[in-house]
Amino acid sequence: MIKSITKIGNSQGIVFDTALMDLARLKVSDQVNVTVHEGGVINLTPFRPAVEPGQVTQSIKQVMKDYRRTMQKLA
Repeated sequence: MIKSITKIGNSQGIVFDTALMDLARLKVSDQVNVTVHEGGVINLTPFRPAVEPGQVTQSIKQVMKDYRRTMQKLA
């Protein structure tokens, strides 16, 4: 896929169309890690921080509390 660098305000940028965003599983405001390698190769990697186990446990407890009656009916 070929993209052109365009002027965006006082900066330059590359516009990602919806298809490219979908393929990369990105959305507006997502962060990416930018690395530049020898020869000028630019690599963009989505930044997806790992979720800590304590956060997962807390979220599960909150869902179980909020939907206790539904969960009991499903059990």
